[in-house]
Formats: sequence, C-alpha cells, structure tokens
Amino acid sequence: MAAVTASQRPDLLEQARDELGVDPFGQIGDGTHLAQPALYCASLAHFKQAGSPDGTMIAGHSLGELAALVAGGALDAEPGLELAVIRGRLMEEAAEVTPGGMIAALGGEEATVRELATNFGLTVANDNAPGQVVLSGPLESLGEARRQLRADGVKAIRLPVAGAFHSPLMAGAAEKFRAALDEVEFRQPRLPVFSSTAAEPFADPRQGLAAALTEPVLWQATLKRMQGEGADTFLETGPGDVLTGLVRRTLEGVEARSLAEPEAVHA
Repeated sequence: MAAVTASQRPDLLEQARDELGVDPFGQIGDGTHLAQPALYCASLAHFKQAGSPDGTMIAGHSLGELAALVAGGALDAEPGLELAVIRGRLMEEAAEVTPGGMIAALGGEEATVRELATNFGLTVANDNAPGQVVLSGPLESLGEARRQLRADGVKAIRLPVAGAFHSPLMAGAAEKFRAALDEVEFRQPRLPVFSSTAAEPFADPRQGLAAALTEPVLWQATLKRMQGEGADTFLETGPGDVLTGLVRRTLEGVEARSLAEPEAVHA
C-alpha cells in the first residue's frame, strides 16, 4: 500500500505526514488514528493505479465511503483526508474512554448470531455476506459471546481493531465528527454513491458519514440494492480483494474482480 500511494498519490502521502507528524504507513499498526488515514490514501492511490474506472454507481465499505465519495466527485481528496484523520482520531479517543472490540462470526445462522448478540448486549456491526456477521461491543461481553459461539460450532475471530466500531459506544465520536463534516464542502456526485449503512445512495453525506460511526454496515443489503439498480459487474479498486470475495458470496449472476490483483489487471 505504501509504495502504491507514494507513486500514485504522493500529494496525499505528504499531506498525511504533515497532518499526523509521522508517515502513517510506517506505523499503521500503532492505532486507528494512523490506520484510517493510511487506508484512505491507499484506496485513492489504488483507484488511480487501476485507471480511475468510471462505472454507473459506486460504494465503499465503512471508512471506504470517504474514498467512494471522492471517486464519485462529491468530495475533494484533500478535505477527504482531513476527515479521515479526524475520524480515526475521534474513534480512537472514544475507544480509550469505553474500551471495546469486534468479533467476526463465520458460518453460523444469521438469526442465531443476532439473537446471541442481543442476549450479550452486543451490536451487529457488519452484515458482510451470508455466514459472515461482525459483532461489536464491550470486551467482557465479546469474550463471553465468543465462547458461546464456539460452543455452538460457529467460528469466532477477534478482529484487530481498537474499539467497538459501528456501535453506540462511538456516539461521542459521531457527534464530534458531524461538527467536522459541517465544515467541509460536498457536491452533487456525478454518479450514485451508495451509503453502506443505509444501503441506498447518499442523500446527505454529512448525516450519513456521521451516522456510520454508530450504525451497522449493511453490506449485503447494499450489494443487493446495487444489483437491483442494474449493477452486474463489481470492480474492487482499493488494496486487496476482500470486498470482491463478499460480492461473490452474496450475489449470483454477477462478475466480481479486484483490479489490485495482477491476474485481474492483465486479464
């Protein structure tokens, strides 16, 4: 990610270093306040490396909504990075006040996992694909839920994140982030940009981006809505191919590929 960003978007890398005082890629594992700006920069750098493809609609998963709004023409890249810096810092601060985390439940029945989340006071933070739900909440409750999931034969993986993201524990961060969003100019996008928490095109990016800190990522519903609107080819332009895999698991009769994969780039 660092090499692609340095070659494709050196302007964003320089801005990130200036705002953070360090190279976020060099210390990406040291906290959300560094990881989110790094991922934002990498997303736009890989988008440029992929040829900045122009489709009929666009979506981003969680933090990826900021890069999607830039790619869709609704937001300039520089203030988008400023927002990524603020978002990461606020979410890290919220996590320090109320420690929490996230676990991925893989392979279980969705209804069963949701019932378990309710029983342990957890939030369904990400509905990513059939058989892949992410739970968010206090660490003690997550530990108890993880043990129960495993006892029920469900694979439960603790995610390497610093807080209970996409849950009510981020309410303080969401309020402050909304204040920052009010200072940024947004334009009408040149194509529909889907909110992954509303599963529909952004009506008000400021409201949607702020709400995303406490509301679940409805990735399955977002993909199905996009397919219903006519999308039959899904191109992942950021680093990696995780979202491509989620598309393939969720939708039938569509093409999905990552432009970050050498075999896809040269196909």
